Amino acid sequence: MTRVLSPALLQRGRSALAVIDMQERLMPAIADADAVTRAVGILVEAARHLEVPVIVTEQYPKGLGPTVEAVAGRLPNGAEVVSKMTFSAARNRDFEGHLRRLRAGGRDHIVLCGVESHVCVMQTAADLSAQGYGVHIAADACSSRAAASKEAALARYAALDISCLSTEMVLFEWLEAAGTPEFKVVSRLVK
Repeated sequence: MTRVLSPALLQRGRSALAVIDMQERLMPAIADADAVTRAVGILVEAARHLEVPVIVTEQYPKGLGPTVEAVAGRLPNGAEVVSKMTFSAARNRDFEGHLRRLRAGGRDHIVLCGVESHVCVMQTAADLSAQGYGVHIAADACSSRAAASKEAALARYAALDISCLSTEMVLFEWLEAAGTPEFKVVSRLVK
């Protein structure tokens, strides 16, 4: 009997993590910034342990500063950091180039997290979905300045048929099973 895998579930070998604009001067204005930063840090740490590639964007870093240390300090070696001016990261040549190389290696599902849910995350998600990527939003690892803006983004993701998950859902879909060395390390991140 052939094993059939659900296309709705993430597979770490087909995934990449995109961290959108978690920057020093922007985060103090973000609703639930501490919880979002914690969730993004967990995703980045899990990606590092599970060898899931990570791409980080920084919107106008001269004005908004670099990625917050709580996230930057957990990035795996080889994580790509892309400066951008476009709201959609998918409209940035460097970001698009990194994703094209990852896609050539079989990574066609992108997990998005970061800020702001209704602007840069949403526009990136819409563009990536239109390009044929499987797009998955880690909803508890995203936020906006106003809670109502995040709610509007969640509604828009649903209208665009873009998957919304929790950080734990992402981790356990990437893991697939308990009892492995990876499970022991990654499951501790959410305890």
